[in-house]
Amino acid sequence: MNVLLKNSRLVMTQGLINGEWVDADQKATLVVDNPATGEELVRVADMGAAETRRAITAAHGAFPGWSATSANQRSLILETWYDLIIKHQDELALILTAEQGKPLAEAKGEIVYGAAYIKWFAEEAKRVYGDVIPAAQAGRRNIVIKQPIGVVAAITPWNFPSAMLARKIAPALAAGCTIVCKPAAETPLSALALGLLAEQAGVPAGVINMVVGSDAPAIGNELTGSKWVRKVTFTGSTPVGKLLMKQCADTVKRTSMELGGNAPIIIFDDADLDQAINGALISKFRNSGQTCICSNRLLVQSGIYDRFIERLSEAVGEFRLGNGQDATTTHGPLITDKAALGVDEKVQDAVAQGARIVTGGAPSDQGSRFYQPTILADATPDMRVFREEIFGPVAPIFKFETDAEAIELANSTEYGLAAYLFTQNLSRIWKVSEAIDFGMVGVNETAISSEAIPFGGVKESGQGREGSKYGLDDYLETKLICLGGL
Repeated sequence: MNVLLKNSRLVMTQGLINGEWVDADQKATLVVDNPATGEELVRVADMGAAETRRAITAAHGAFPGWSATSANQRSLILETWYDLIIKHQDELALILTAEQGKPLAEAKGEIVYGAAYIKWFAEEAKRVYGDVIPAAQAGRRNIVIKQPIGVVAAITPWNFPSAMLARKIAPALAAGCTIVCKPAAETPLSALALGLLAEQAGVPAGVINMVVGSDAPAIGNELTGSKWVRKVTFTGSTPVGKLLMKQCADTVKRTSMELGGNAPIIIFDDADLDQAINGALISKFRNSGQTCICSNRLLVQSGIYDRFIERLSEAVGEFRLGNGQDATTTHGPLITDKAALGVDEKVQDAVAQGARIVTGGAPSDQGSRFYQPTILADATPDMRVFREEIFGPVAPIFKFETDAEAIELANSTEYGLAAYLFTQNLSRIWKVSEAIDFGMVGVNETAISSEAIPFGGVKESGQGREGSKYGLDDYLETKLICLGGL
């Protein structure tokens, strides 16, 4: 085991099924490595279909007891879980940086961000309200109640392995559901640590189950095919999300999907340039661009186009690539060699079609998973960097002239997760915000995520919302009780 983790009491290498930490049935393991160094961190249980079935059975068995627990008791347990996460945030951040690669400061931010969802839904658990509807006939009363949907399956990605899981487990438990979690095979340690702290907080056996495995199709088939799983929540790519939705159709499961993004950031001539530069830096380069809501396309009006590129290049020149555990590092590696290669292929496609490299534009000598922070000028909609999610530290900049052109460019994608615009014109703010087809719009702000907002997209970026007062809706069934003969 890696020397930085060997003394951690939160590093778990087994799956969690029905309150027990267990190895894979065949004792198979998978390697978790540090993407900054390639060093093996640990080997964890590599589970499959059989273990997933047992986890589903455990969640099904635990559901009656957990759903009957009072909202106040569920709230107290979630609050205790939140407190434990905050208490151990430094250790959790170290685990996260080791397996995912992001700088330690970003990792700490993710831990606190994810924990905020647990605290939020601890409070929302006590606010699941029903209705009394006036009856059309005398002697009747119509009562509407909300009940937990049942067993939930959660499949989460590697880019935010702690926060994405927390914001799925928290509303599920608050609503009275039980859950089976399948974290990404690249970053299972953060999820397993959350499971351990949940146990310590008093979450009963079987309420939270963790199945780690490299055979995602086998595990996914069990989750989508089981009659006991009533909802699947997934964060990941659009192609996988579509496949899961198709598989869920046979048993008509509820689904919520947070899928791919292709976020535009629109910088108008009248923007506060300091504000726009800072927003672009945060949105584009956070987690080395491996963020579903990061600005994928920078649309800049012609009047400030050259000045914006110059200022952005100066700021990017201050970045420092390296191991996330180094205090001087501002940006870490990409998650795999394949990911880095894919980013470079998109950059070279753009250059071949006429894009101009302002800075970067090649792999870094730091290692095979590092890519130089890159700015591409003179980008056009024919390039892959316009059509596809880059998921790397590459900022392609496109020039536009009019508001109408900016709106058309922004909407020229099948995705619709997040978008951003910078302008001081109030009329333009309203017009453009309403005209662009995205689930979330940041105006003069790119750091829009929090537990209090409804996170989610439209079109092929998904369905459903996570967080906010709407966040419990996907975990609840609405039931009518019609009382007659009164």
